[in-house]
Amino acid sequence: MAVGNGNCTVRIDGPESKHTVLLLPGAGDGPDVYDGVCERLHNSDLRTIVPEDITGLDETAVMGLLDELKVGWVNLVGSREGAELAWSLAARQFGRFASLVVADRGHPAAPDAAGAVRGSDCPAVELPTTVMVGDPDRRAEADASGRFVYSDFRVVQLDGVSNVPAAAAAELATEIVLRTSPW
Repeated sequence: MAVGNGNCTVRIDGPESKHTVLLLPGAGDGPDVYDGVCERLHNSDLRTIVPEDITGLDETAVMGLLDELKVGWVNLVGSREGAELAWSLAARQFGRFASLVVADRGHPAAPDAAGAVRGSDCPAVELPTTVMVGDPDRRAEADASGRFVYSDFRVVQLDGVSNVPAAAAAELATEIVLRTSPW
């Protein structure tokens, strides 16, 4: 698909459904990192969109992609660098996203374990949000992210998991399904 000044190849799969999930992989991860997650989401009657690569994607490009696909409301998911983009989208594109699930990254304005802040200019999000962390050192960052979420907020810690989508597909899919459910 033509997006912004370039092209973006996406995988679209799953049943025609009123619920769509946009999954943004981390830098260096291919879309197959979400294969196990997508399989479970499809079984839960959710449609999935996964960019082949997030290199060069920004907020404008993602919004253009969703417009091109004629997708209204989306449940937003991101891992690592894809999570950073997801936080930014959720904070700045009010009314387009229904929920946010991120893995291995807290809100950009939340300090990490070393006290560093990646993005103090990122506003708070007003979406039901789940932060999943595998590295115990990221737990404080995940907890601190709650200050930047003006909605239901949940932290899920998965000890010993270095790449949540690859190593904890069932757990990630469960959290996504919980966020797509209206109850």
